[in-house]
Amino acid sequence: MRDLYVLMLSVHGLMRGHELELGRDADTGGQTLYVIELARALGRHPRVEQIDVVTRLVDDPAVSPDYAAPSEALGARARLVRLPCGPRRYLRKEILWNHLDQLVDRTISYLRQQPRLPDVIHSHYADAGYVGVQLSQLLGIPLVHTGHSLGRCKRQRLLDHGRKALAIDRQFNFGRRIAAEEAVLEQAALVITSTAQESHEQYGLYDNHQPARMAVIPPGTDTSRFAPPGRAPIPAHVPALVDRFFTQPKKPLILAICRPEMRKNLSRLVAAFGESPELRARANLAIVAGNRDDIRGMDEAQADVLKELLLDVDRYDLWGSVALPKQHEPADIPALYRLAAQRRGVFVNPALTEPFGLTLIEAAASGLPVVATHDGGPPDILAHCDNGVLVDPLDPAGIARGLLAVVSDARAWQRYARRGVSGVARHYTWDAHVEKYLKAVGRVVHRSRKQVRRERVVQRPASSLMPYVRRMLVSDIDNTLLGDRAGLDALIRVLREPSRGFGFGVATGRHLRSTLDALQQARVPLPDVLITAVGSEIHYGPEILPDIGWRRHIQHLWRRDALASLFMGLPGLTLQSDDQQSEFKLSFIYDPDITPDLHELKVLLRRAGLHANLIHSHDAFLDVLPVRASKGRAVRYLAYKWGLPLRAFLVAGDSGNDLEMLVGDTQAVVVSNHSSELETLRGLEQVYFAEARSASGILEGMAHYGFMGNPIPNLQQEAA
Repeated sequence: MRDLYVLMLSVHGLMRGHELELGRDADTGGQTLYVIELARALGRHPRVEQIDVVTRLVDDPAVSPDYAAPSEALGARARLVRLPCGPRRYLRKEILWNHLDQLVDRTISYLRQQPRLPDVIHSHYADAGYVGVQLSQLLGIPLVHTGHSLGRCKRQRLLDHGRKALAIDRQFNFGRRIAAEEAVLEQAALVITSTAQESHEQYGLYDNHQPARMAVIPPGTDTSRFAPPGRAPIPAHVPALVDRFFTQPKKPLILAICRPEMRKNLSRLVAAFGESPELRARANLAIVAGNRDDIRGMDEAQADVLKELLLDVDRYDLWGSVALPKQHEPADIPALYRLAAQRRGVFVNPALTEPFGLTLIEAAASGLPVVATHDGGPPDILAHCDNGVLVDPLDPAGIARGLLAVVSDARAWQRYARRGVSGVARHYTWDAHVEKYLKAVGRVVHRSRKQVRRERVVQRPASSLMPYVRRMLVSDIDNTLLGDRAGLDALIRVLREPSRGFGFGVATGRHLRSTLDALQQARVPLPDVLITAVGSEIHYGPEILPDIGWRRHIQHLWRRDALASLFMGLPGLTLQSDDQQSEFKLSFIYDPDITPDLHELKVLLRRAGLHANLIHSHDAFLDVLPVRASKGRAVRYLAYKWGLPLRAFLVAGDSGNDLEMLVGDTQAVVVSNHSSELETLRGLEQVYFAEARSASGILEGMAHYGFMGNPIPNLQQEAA
């Protein structure tokens, strides 16, 4: 039966279904290829109904116009969906973080247009994982995740190489990346890894590592593209890519194909070659490190790697023995493997660490023996294929010995070549990968379907203005709606206008009774929607009807009594008064001098097997909520449920518990009397910092956005 709908998320890099620009930059590499080929392979399976791969739309004259197309077919029942997110120009992944909340909102808008919701969300890398966690919690769809590479591992490698912690954290945004990876591990129903080493050792560095949720499923390779020289031709132009560098082009060819990144360890490869007279006499070395026009115009980190390579070639006087081609087409890569195999050469991957090593599979399928780092995925590959030698990437002499062992022993070379081809056919085809994938994901979907969460979420109350509303003003109460009597009176006059043209809601930390009392005392008209208790309750006016779907949605993993016992025993936390507590909220006074910080509190939750969303505000309060509850998620729930685009919501707030509803696609207003924790939002798109306080600031924000006059922004037109 064809019934599985998978939504994949792969945010960074340049994604398209043909002629992938692998190696163009640090963000367009093995992950890009894996996601596209996995989507195609799944789309061919009879059980799959639809595969959507959501990525970022890029409209930039510096790249192909292909990346600005809203959608692209990837074959049978698979498509690439590009959604606008942040600036139109191409951005490297480290500076995408501030725009990811917008992608959450736009993915929700996209899903509303589909006949049904996906059965599972599959995120790739930490940035997509951040998006996936939000979607999973909002929609009740199980999350599957593939990390591809991990922040803690990369950070440690850079520190080991003498980089300064402050500099690398600023360059690579490790704080946000590692926090996102921890959140993914806490939320994901399944984490797919390529190797046992990645599953146990690399993920084992994380606080939220849960071995029972890990599944080792090695990637596949398209064996129709990669074949030994006798089974597929070598176009005439391919040898010319490298032979123009060589004085003796017929020597065995040592081939490296990778992006110009520090972790690829190319400097030690050149040192291994340059410091071994025997290896230099026996072979040539070709390093295919992406495409370039001028090194001086490249990304600084990649330019530094290539400059060092050129200096090393000059240092060892390797001119005539080393090829560093500037340009190649994606279609040239399979032929380069075959060329190296034809010349009885070897493929080398000396990376400091290699999460998997897809190029090793491609080389093996091409009948080309390999020499590879002993760190990460290569040990698993060689255990299956027995087609080469593992080396210590920190030992240039050891790398040279490994290369010599292959190119100087004809019998060993033949044995490795045969075993590589047969090993890939047995263990690394896409058909084999898809069967394992569907078995693991099928278990996740089966558990999810039993709970019937999504059918319950869409229940609607019997009476509400919401079906007729096209715009919503949603404001926090204390210090935002209230606190400026003159401004509030002016806002009330707007709210009482019969033809005001928008709905009115509040989102507050107060409980329902306290909210109604405060609004009545301030003579504020009864809102159409009341989001109370920091987003753990939703009611509709005028009958104050509860949203039962929201209540059922946030019950997920909520164990109030156990959470109360855990937090009441911690120093510096004091329960607030009874009127601040509810079934889905625990509220504490927080002493930052002696209370564990949020990271430590999350570690305690994990160790206790508990789950909660922790909201810290005013540097004095801590609210403990269900993992799916917050003001921001409540706003997005309303948008999805009632069919309103997020940009139809103008939201106003002043403190940390407002933060989630202020980011993304909402039109956000931060009043001037805001707390310092919202300063991190300054400068973000769609966040307006008012000069006026409280209700006057709300009115200022409404004027800034033309809230009552302008049409609702059309995201499709903006992306065109």
